[in-house]
Amino acid sequence: MFRPKALGGALTALATVAAGVFLATAVSTSPAVAAGTGTGYLHTSGNQIVDSTGATVRLTGINWFGMETDNKTFHGLWSNNPWKGQLDTMARLGYNTLRVPYSNDALKSGATASGINDFVNPDLIGLSPLQILDKVIDYAGSKGMRIILDRHRPTAAGQSALWYTSTVSEATWINDWKMLAQRYAGNPTVIGADLHNEPHAEGTNPAATGACWGCGDTTRDWRLAAERAGNAILGVQPNWLIFVEGVSCPSGGLSNVWDNDPSNDEDCGWWGGNLSKAGQFPVRLSVANRLVYSPHEYATSVYRQTWFDAPDYPANMPAIWDKYFGYLYKQNIAPIMMGEFGSTLVDPKDKVWLEKLMAYTGTGVTGMSFTYWSWNPNSGDTGGIALDDWTNINTAKQAILQPYLIAPSGGGGPTGGPTDPPTDPPTDPPTGACTATYRQVNAWQGGFQSELTVKNTGTGAVNPWSVTWSWPSGVTLGSGWNATVTQSGTTVTAAAPSHAPSLPAGGSVTVGFTANGTASAPGTVKLSGTSC
Repeated sequence: MFRPKALGGALTALATVAAGVFLATAVSTSPAVAAGTGTGYLHTSGNQIVDSTGATVRLTGINWFGMETDNKTFHGLWSNNPWKGQLDTMARLGYNTLRVPYSNDALKSGATASGINDFVNPDLIGLSPLQILDKVIDYAGSKGMRIILDRHRPTAAGQSALWYTSTVSEATWINDWKMLAQRYAGNPTVIGADLHNEPHAEGTNPAATGACWGCGDTTRDWRLAAERAGNAILGVQPNWLIFVEGVSCPSGGLSNVWDNDPSNDEDCGWWGGNLSKAGQFPVRLSVANRLVYSPHEYATSVYRQTWFDAPDYPANMPAIWDKYFGYLYKQNIAPIMMGEFGSTLVDPKDKVWLEKLMAYTGTGVTGMSFTYWSWNPNSGDTGGIALDDWTNINTAKQAILQPYLIAPSGGGGPTGGPTDPPTDPPTDPPTGACTATYRQVNAWQGGFQSELTVKNTGTGAVNPWSVTWSWPSGVTLGSGWNATVTQSGTTVTAAAPSHAPSLPAGGSVTVGFTANGTASAPGTVKLSGTSC
C-alpha cells in the first residue's frame, strides 16, 4: 500500500505498487556480464550489482504478495494453477528475481497459512508459512531465480509509517530479520533484505511523527534505523545485500495541505520513494559493498500526483526521478533496485509513464534493477501481470516490460571471463585433464548444501560440457544451479546451460546443489566422460 505526499486517506491494504524490468544485451567488454542472476552471492561495485566472479548482474523481477496478509502465505494458492506452475511462468516470461513481502505475524511460532487449494497444491497442506516459503525458495533457486525478502508490514493488519509500532518493537523487527538471515545462510538463492516497506510521513510539521531521513531523531530517523537493522543482519549473514527504501517527506511530516500554511511545505514524494537526502546522509553499513537503495514509484491509478498533469508531461518525469533517486545511480554512489512500481494502465497517461520509466532505467545489464508490482491480479490499485485466473497474462503490461527482462538461467556458467572465444570446436580433453574440488556449504537434519567446482585442465575446450558424479544410495537431489542438474539412480548429471555451453581450457564451473540424506562428497567425478 502506498501513500503520496498529499494523500491523507487510507488506501486499500492490497493496493501496493511495483518495480520495472530491463533488457539484456550481449556485452563482451568490461565489466563482465553474468547471464541470468550470476553465480554465488551478490555484492555492489559503484552503481552496479555484481556476482561472486565480479560479473555485472541486473535483477529484473516481480513481487508475489500474500505472506504479509491474513493468509500468511502467497496469494493465488487457491487458484487452479499450481504454485510451481506460477513460478514456471514467471521464469519463462523473464523475471529473474522474486520479491516476497511478509509480516512479522507470518513468522510467529504456530502461524498458520490459509487460502490453499488442497487439490491443486497437496504438497503445501499442513505446512507453516515459513515451510511454504522454504519450498518456494528451493524451487525458484532451481530455476536460477533469486529471492529478496521484504518486511512489508509489522502485522497482517496493515503497513506502518515507522519500522516499529506499539505492538511490534524495533527489537522484534531486528530479531526476526536475524532469524531469517540465519535460516537461509548458505543458500545463495536468497540474496538480501528489504528492511521495511514504505516508511512515510505522519502528522504535520513541526509536530511530525512519521519516518524522517537525516533528522537525527533515533525514534524517527529511518536512515539510522536502517543502519541498526542492516548491521545486525550483516553480523549474521555478511553476504546479503541490504535494500533500503526512501521515505515520503524527509522531515517525517506531511506536506501541510491541511493547515494551509505554505511556510512548512516541503518536497515530498511517494511512500518509500524519496531518497533525495540519501546523498547528504548515506546509510553506513559495517560490511562494504552491500547497500542497494530501493525506491518505489507509481502511476495515476495509485494517486494522481501533480506532475502527471504538468503541461510538459511526460518530459518532466526524468528530472523528478533524478531528484528522488536517480542521482544516486548517475553519480555512481550506489545501485538502484526499484522495489515496486506498476499501474492498471487504464489511464493512457500510465502507459506513457511506464514506457518512459523503463527507458529511464536504461537498457542492458548495467541498467537499474527492479521488481515489478505485481504478479498478483488482486492488487487493488495496479492489478497484476497474471490475470484473474492466475494463469493467463496481461499482455499489454508484459509487452512494455518484456524488452527489459533478463531471464533466469541458473547462474553465470563458466568463469573464464568475457575475453574467451564465443564458440570453440568440440574438443575432448585427454584423460585426467580435469580437477574437481568439493565444498560443503551447509547441513541440516535430513539434508545438506554443497558446491562442486570442476576445472578443465586440458588443452582444448569442452563443448558442450557436462559433469557427472555418483552418490551413495539414499542421497537424492533437491535442487541445483549454474547447470541443469538431474539424477538417475545414484548418478547425478550437471549439463551445461544453453547460454554457456563451452568450458574453455583453463576454465572452471561451480555447480551448486542441495540434497536430501546424509551429507556425502561426490564420487567418480567426470567432465564429459573423463575422470577428474
